[in-house]
Amino acid sequence: MAGKRDYYEVLQVSREMASEEIKKVYRRLAIEYHPDRNPGDSVAEEKFKELSEAYAVLSDNEKRRVYDQFGHAGLAGNGGFSGGFDFGGSFADLFSDLFQDFFGVGRSGRGSRGARGEDLRYRLEITFEEAAFGAQKEIQYPYLDECDKCLGDGIEPGYSPVECPACSGSGEVRFQQAFFTMSRPCPNCRGAGRIIEDPCKRCNGKGRVRKEKKLTVKIPPGVNSGTRLRLLEEGDGGLAGGEAGDLFVHIEVKDHLLFVREGNDIICEIPIKMEVAVLGGTIQVPALEGLVDLKIPAGAQPGQVFHFKGKGISSLHGSGRGDQYIRIIVEIPGKVSKKQKALLKEFGSESRSSAYKAVNEFTKKMDKFAGH
Repeated sequence: MAGKRDYYEVLQVSREMASEEIKKVYRRLAIEYHPDRNPGDSVAEEKFKELSEAYAVLSDNEKRRVYDQFGHAGLAGNGGFSGGFDFGGSFADLFSDLFQDFFGVGRSGRGSRGARGEDLRYRLEITFEEAAFGAQKEIQYPYLDECDKCLGDGIEPGYSPVECPACSGSGEVRFQQAFFTMSRPCPNCRGAGRIIEDPCKRCNGKGRVRKEKKLTVKIPPGVNSGTRLRLLEEGDGGLAGGEAGDLFVHIEVKDHLLFVREGNDIICEIPIKMEVAVLGGTIQVPALEGLVDLKIPAGAQPGQVFHFKGKGISSLHGSGRGDQYIRIIVEIPGKVSKKQKALLKEFGSESRSSAYKAVNEFTKKMDKFAGH
């Protein structure tokens, strides 16, 4: 017994965890390490066996009580594990669930856990700032939930169902595939094992009715259009005690009036007057937190970019923020007065040709081109 690991450690659960929660944890781990998903992997196979052994004890209330009190030694003398698996009771039910996950067939009818509810999709539009900093948004959406009149069984109160004649109430029909006898839900009763002759008038025998739900959705900083948030068990309710489906919130971010996003960086184009570009000055520019001052140096060029580090959008994975880039556009006035024309001519006559680097460079290329 000394070589065995603690069963709670194997399943990565606490000793206080309820049986249903342990069942969910085991189911996830068993699917991950199942030999059919890890062909030829002896490590995964041993892990699967260890998980199954631990779950078979912790899923049985009596065995779990003995194990909690006496450990592995207590099980050896109390009908517990001695090298084999006990596939009775709830463990057999769960093994059947795993089998259905892999092969699409399994137990059904009156012994099943019920059908899982459908997943739902919700489109949520948020602002640019909400995407940058995160937000909490309240949403409301329709979903299916257990009928409060028949309590989900689909039968009008006061009536009883009849046994399905096609499957004799088992809810499944068997068929041969290769060397195995397989089973699938009975098509006549859809796996229920019974026929409802007097369906509930409120839900028409479906066991669920449409309701409205309100939720507060936490939007993490850094989301972008296409980000999908998953809210567990907030979808349609299950049937016959099955778990609810999930709600997937698909994010769409509205375009901003001034900013364009590239990754976690934001870009903004700012038009400035010609004289500001020539003489320099300080202007106010937008940032995510509000207006900030930007110093334009004398002789600033059209298309010149200014960099604000750490003023962009927060990383969705929590690794800092992007940057902000300001690109200036120098605007030339479309109309000028006579006085302005005279001043510009005087300005031109006073300007040295060396002040126009791009013009001089292009003139050299033109001279070379004309002389070829």
